[in-house]
Amino acid sequence: MNRWKPLIVLGTGQFLMVLDASVMNVSISQLVEDFDTEVTAIQGVITLYTLVMAAFMLTGGKIGDMYGRRRTFVIGLVVYAVGSGLTAIAPKLWVLALGWSVIEGLGAALVLPALAALVAGAYRGRDRAVAYGVIGGLAGAGIAVGPLLGGWVTTYLTWRLVFAGEVVLVAAMLCLIGWIPAEEPPKERPKIDLVAVALSAAGLALVVLAVLQSSSWGWLEPRNPPFTVFGFSPTLFVITLGGLLLFLFARWELGRERAEKPTLVHLGLFRVRSLRSGLVTLFNQNTILLGLFFVIPLYLQVVLGEDAFETGLRLLPVSITMLVASMSGSLLLRIASPRTIVRAGFLVLLASIVWLLATIDPELNDLSFALAMAVMGLGMGMLASQLGNVVQSSVGAADRSEAGGLQYTAQNLGSSLGTALIGAILIGALAASLGNLIKNDPRISDEVARQAGTRIEAGLTFVPADGVADALAQTSIPPAEADAIVDNYRDAQITGLKVAVLASGGIALIGFLCTTALPAHVRGKGPGGEEAEDEDGEDREDVAA
Repeated sequence: MNRWKPLIVLGTGQFLMVLDASVMNVSISQLVEDFDTEVTAIQGVITLYTLVMAAFMLTGGKIGDMYGRRRTFVIGLVVYAVGSGLTAIAPKLWVLALGWSVIEGLGAALVLPALAALVAGAYRGRDRAVAYGVIGGLAGAGIAVGPLLGGWVTTYLTWRLVFAGEVVLVAAMLCLIGWIPAEEPPKERPKIDLVAVALSAAGLALVVLAVLQSSSWGWLEPRNPPFTVFGFSPTLFVITLGGLLLFLFARWELGRERAEKPTLVHLGLFRVRSLRSGLVTLFNQNTILLGLFFVIPLYLQVVLGEDAFETGLRLLPVSITMLVASMSGSLLLRIASPRTIVRAGFLVLLASIVWLLATIDPELNDLSFALAMAVMGLGMGMLASQLGNVVQSSVGAADRSEAGGLQYTAQNLGSSLGTALIGAILIGALAASLGNLIKNDPRISDEVARQAGTRIEAGLTFVPADGVADALAQTSIPPAEADAIVDNYRDAQITGLKVAVLASGGIALIGFLCTTALPAHVRGKGPGGEEAEDEDGEDREDVAA
């Protein structure tokens, strides 16, 4: 039991880092009411949280190298608790943004890279595979349990209790920090490269911002952007600017490496094939996971009319099977390589997506939906059981904080892109399907179809069909034709949802094809039955290419 004490603290930290983001997503309507603001303002607060984390994750990894991983983990938890406490008592929207988006985001950027490195330092061999499986499963469980917990607390108590509870949880973790093995202090404290920090933070922030705002700005045709570029939406231009800054960051880092000066990230790490493949696969995994967790709640809440708490209950099978599959990673390694397990996970995930496509319907089949969710969790858990271990075991002890920063940067970018891309596909499919249905519906006159087409081109949102009916009742459109439009909108909703889920399946297929450089086998035992080790004494059985 003693050997798993560090995992209790580190796993709790991982769960905590992903929990309140999913809580926020189901509390938006209550936050709008409490702060007397608009939905877009709350979405902006949520976006800022992701931006801060993505922008400073690499810097957080370097700080871990400078001051020690456990110390950085503790500092990050304290910063996170301060942000949670401020969020819990926030009287104004700007205080909410400061506490949750900025302070908690900075705390998470310190905690997560250190956490990844501490797990690798505390465990070896199959124990490390188990540990990373648990960490991955808890991350997925936090995403799935968040809507359930957030929905219940928001509905029956207040969302503020979640953040107050986080302060208490952090205090308990700090009391048990001694369970995490102490490290040797760094022989030389590396200096932080401020130019690289600025370039990487600005580049990542711009890319994430543009992707997250793409659904409201539009990708090419402007919808509601703050400005346009030559008449086009700024989305692709902002992404390009972010990419240019990241290119300059890479050139700057290469120059410093040649001059033998300290760098923010050792770019030579990208020459490690298993690390590259692991990062790409993590990106794909989070793109799929967050994309599906955007689409499925919309189906349950907007189409079927379920509340946040009921939605959370529907998602419980994902949490359960994902956690179980994640914790089984070490057992799976006895019969298959990481590459085989990850590929099998993608195939299981694809099967669940096909099952979900057959289940999405105006009338929910409870059993079929629950089984589809359980299979989805199984596939996600198989991925989670291996990828963290592959990334961390691909590098030596000295590079683990940097690898952790890269790991969580990839995950955050995937999460951002998943929500934005799948959301854009959903709205695009909804608009195309609705326009086609109205155009070909004999119950709708040409004039009304023309008016509807103009409204569709101006931009649609995914809202309950009853809301569309109420809006049409305020117009001069004849009731019979309004009813026909509402019927078509309901059908278009189902089509849009299925197209979005199908797109997630396409990303899963791409992810499957990107696994070629993952470890193809597990190294054998040493002469005495012990695990084989590399020259630096670190167990690397899981990264044989």
